[in-house]
Amino acid sequence: MTTPNAIEPWLRAILRCPKCLSEVRDETGPTGAPELVCTGADCGLAYRVDDGIPVMLIDEARPPST
Repeated sequence: MTTPNAIEPWLRAILRCPKCLSEVRDETGPTGAPELVCTGADCGLAYRVDDGIPVMLIDEARPPST
């Protein structure tokens, strides 16, 4: 059983950054909400997770500097 904000393990295993195709890691954002952060050295975008659903849209990603 997963928590409401948790990403299903099968989905988590295949997720990649849509901008650079690097793997993403689980982190907590500035507001305490879960997010997935790109591990690419030149990218680093952070994608929010809404109710266990990753929002992997480049236009809605948080840049690494904020």
